[in-house]
Amino acid sequence: MDYKTWIGIITVGIAFFSYIPYFRDTFAGKTKPHVFSWLIWAVLTGIGFFGQIADNAGPGAWVTGFTTAVLTIFVILFVLGKRGEKNIMLVDWLSLIGAGIALLFWYLTKGPLLSVILITLIDAFGFFPTFRKSFNKPNEETAITFFLSGFKFVLAFFALNKVSLVTFLYPASLIFMNWLFVAMLIIRKHQLYGSKG
Repeated sequence: MDYKTWIGIITVGIAFFSYIPYFRDTFAGKTKPHVFSWLIWAVLTGIGFFGQIADNAGPGAWVTGFTTAVLTIFVILFVLGKRGEKNIMLVDWLSLIGAGIALLFWYLTKGPLLSVILITLIDAFGFFPTFRKSFNKPNEETAITFFLSGFKFVLAFFALNKVSLVTFLYPASLIFMNWLFVAMLIIRKHQLYGSKG
């Protein structure tokens, strides 16, 4: 096997292990996923995966496919099983509607680059309900999972068969959004709880 295949396997392994603490904390009632965010992410990672495959991303796309097929779907099942955030606010609904409108534009778009730009925008809409909830309750998310979610895509870049805006932009936005979220959790825990966070 070449090094890109090995990197693709490693990124899938990181994805798998990164969600173990998330599922553990969700079962324990400590982490409370926001259903709107995870629903949007499940759809987007699926779209992103098929877009990467269509543009010959190779092993660099495996982690996106695994995240779609297994991880985000399991989190949604947990949320629907009454373990998720129940405080749904108007801004959450507006984010979901905004993501839905952007998805409609994505569906009508034929160009792969514009499609990737749109799913990147939709992902930002998807993150908003989780950001909003976690700003006030930072202990209800598992930071290590989001940190590793960004890290796995850093490695995945080295496994891409073809580097282009189509194969690169969406994973790059996932790194940025995940690590920005982790930084916000750390800062807010320190602000709210000090050394007790």
